Amino acid sequence: MALEVLCEVNNCIHNEGGEKCGAPAISIVSESGSTASSKEETDCRTFEAKEA
Repeated sequence: MALEVLCEVNNCIHNEGGEKCGAPAISIVSESGSTASSKEETDCRTFEAKEA
């Protein structure tokens, strides 16, 4: 099953342009343990900054 993952973070090494994420796997975590009540309580652990 093909899955399109979009990312608006332009300085991530996995951003392939056009907001497309090219990471081989995506890790998303909750800031408050194992549950979240809103998207603001989550973070993408896959993020890696591009070198400037």
